[in-house]
Amino acid sequence: MAENNRRRGPHGPGPGAIPDKAKDFKGTVRKLLRYIAPYRIAIILVMIFAVGSTVFHVIGPKILGSATTELFKGLMAKLQGTGGIDYMALGRILSILLMLYVISALLSFLQGWIMTNLTQKMTYQMRKEIAEKINRMPLAYFESNQIGDIQSRITNDVDTLGSSLNQSITTFITSFVTLVGVLIMMFSISGVMTWISLIIIPLSAILVLIIVKHSQKYFKQQQDYLGKINGQIEETFSGHDVVTAFHQEENEIRSFEKTNHTLYTAGWKSQFLSGLMMPILNLVANIGYVAVAISGSILAARGTIQVGDIVSFVQYVKRFTQPITQLAQVSNMMQSMVAAAERIFEFMEQPDEVRFAEDPADPESITGQVTFDHVRFGYSEDTPVIHDFSCEVQQGQMIAIVGPTGAGKTTLVKLLMRFYDVNSGAILLDGHDVRSFDRDGLRTGFGMVLQDTWLFNDTIMENIRYGRLDATDEEVRKAAKAAHADHFIRTLPGGYQMKINEDGTNVSAGQKQLITIARAILADRKILILDEATSSVDTRTEHLIQAAMSNLMKGRTSFVIAHRLSTIRSADKILVLNHGDIVEQGSHEELLAKNGFYAELYNSQFEETA
Repeated sequence: MAENNRRRGPHGPGPGAIPDKAKDFKGTVRKLLRYIAPYRIAIILVMIFAVGSTVFHVIGPKILGSATTELFKGLMAKLQGTGGIDYMALGRILSILLMLYVISALLSFLQGWIMTNLTQKMTYQMRKEIAEKINRMPLAYFESNQIGDIQSRITNDVDTLGSSLNQSITTFITSFVTLVGVLIMMFSISGVMTWISLIIIPLSAILVLIIVKHSQKYFKQQQDYLGKINGQIEETFSGHDVVTAFHQEENEIRSFEKTNHTLYTAGWKSQFLSGLMMPILNLVANIGYVAVAISGSILAARGTIQVGDIVSFVQYVKRFTQPITQLAQVSNMMQSMVAAAERIFEFMEQPDEVRFAEDPADPESITGQVTFDHVRFGYSEDTPVIHDFSCEVQQGQMIAIVGPTGAGKTTLVKLLMRFYDVNSGAILLDGHDVRSFDRDGLRTGFGMVLQDTWLFNDTIMENIRYGRLDATDEEVRKAAKAAHADHFIRTLPGGYQMKINEDGTNVSAGQKQLITIARAILADRKILILDEATSSVDTRTEHLIQAAMSNLMKGRTSFVIAHRLSTIRSADKILVLNHGDIVEQGSHEELLAKNGFYAELYNSQFEETA
């Protein structure tokens, strides 16, 4: 986007309050399971292939032990002169071993391919649903939450969920099957050695639980502060000119460093605590190896087990500790995954804007007659912004809305377009309550030219065509001529095909405004919302913008939020707002004659200009 605002709600702080701990771990897991239910067949296949791959892999050391025993017996027989190595038997054993490992690798490849495909489809679907959700949500949500935090849910949280889900399901299955399979194979070799090895499990489990308990809260805090830091970055860069103009660079840096330090601390602690698992579990495992080596030597000397069984058992002991470690890592991944899923579902479960009426009025019938009937509204019920507002507007009239900052001018426009609904009273459009229209249908009757221009990273032609996507190039040029924009567009390199850069700095503020007016002319709506934006342009450009607006307003009902009162002298009716109420209304001459609040505002501006 070429222009972005630093969005703050009229009734609350910008960033949404994010708790430090997960609100509902079990509930989020249940929601996640319901969400992935459509992919159950793929998950079942993944489980089957993962189990098969793991089983074949677990059998390997047992067969390798048989090969070692065969080799050992042959060498002993050769030394004693009673025989030699049976290479045929050894070859058969090794061939079986190779076949098992090939099948295990193939099944592992298949389950990895299916799982990767599944998680990519799921994250694609989730991003699609979030994007659709954004279009269904009320304006109030975006005015009371940081845009960067919402972006973080679409990017960071969905990525974290997808990657963690991909790894955690397969890792959990293979680790669990490996643990059970290895235990069975260990008991099949020696019950005594197995029980000695199992002594390490309670100690490992206790250490893992302690680490997970302490790391969980830091993983959640890390995910939350990723969202906050994204919000700060988006907000600071989009308002960089304001930050620089007010010399607030140091304050912004300090604010960023505070959030960044919290993220650093949470990330460091979570990674450090999870990183402790491997060295601690390796230490415990090495103690187990020593115990197995001693007990195995004694049993082999007694003839209870074969030499190859010791080799197999040592392999199984190594593999026995590995799935425990992996299950601990899965626990960490689960913490990150559930923390990300919780934030995503929290966003997805926000109430939708009521978009459809039961018996909707036809938006094609909109001509432009508007009635405000004792309208009362507040962003919170107990704090009204508009107390009792009534006004009759005829088709084709130009209505100027003036008043000091906070008087309710912009709020009135938001109510007219149903970005918010009135608390009491009604707004009628050609005799129909605006609430009787579908929201999308209602808004097709309105065109907008705002003070904060919105242009996207595309050609000037496509920016104007945004007003009506099926317009021809000639219709776009005709709209540009009516907006007095054609001349300057043709002087630009590339003309109508010049691409507006990401921050819109390759066109001036006045040129942006003329492009948005051309867009509104092309849209050809019955009712116009105009927020005057001539305060930051030169006199010549101001005259061009005023002339373009005059062309735009011909034959249309227009609501003009006026900043320079000298520009709305020709308005059919001027509504003077103060503290949410119409304190005066009438033509420019009538209001000056009253010598009231409007006259005071007008004269003060005239004195400032003089």
